[in-house]
Amino acid sequence: MATAHRPARPRAPHLQVYRWSPAMLVSILHRATGSGLATVGTILFVWWLAAAAAGEASYAQFLSWFTGPLAPLGYVLGVGLTWAFFQHLANGVRHLFMDLGANFELKANRVSAIATLVFSVLGTAAFWAYIVMGR
Repeated sequence: MATAHRPARPRAPHLQVYRWSPAMLVSILHRATGSGLATVGTILFVWWLAAAAAGEASYAQFLSWFTGPLAPLGYVLGVGLTWAFFQHLANGVRHLFMDLGANFELKANRVSAIATLVFSVLGTAAFWAYIVMGR
C-alpha cells in the first residue's frame, strides 16, 4: 500500500515565539481567575455551608481559619480571591467593550489591559483597607 505524502504545513507557534504584551497577560489571567474563583470559591462556599449545618463547633473550626491561629493563611486566601475577583471583573468589562466593537486599536487595547491590572490591585487594596480599618 502506498503512503500518501503530506504537504508541509505551518505549525502553530508556541508561547515563546510571541512577544508578551499586557493584552496577552490579562487574557491568560482572565481564564485563570475565572477557573480559580469557580473552583476555590465553590469549595469555600460548600465548606461554609457544611460547617454551618454541622453545628456550632464545626462552624467555629471553619472561622478559626480566618480569625484564629491560622488567620494569616486565611488572609492570603481572602486577598488572593479578592484580587482574582477584581481582575476578572475588570477584564470582563474590558471584553464587554471589545464585544461592542470598541477598543481594538493597539494603543487603546494596551492601555485598557494595563488599566485592568491597576484596577485589580487598587480595588483589592481599598477593599481590604476597608475590612481591616473598619473593624
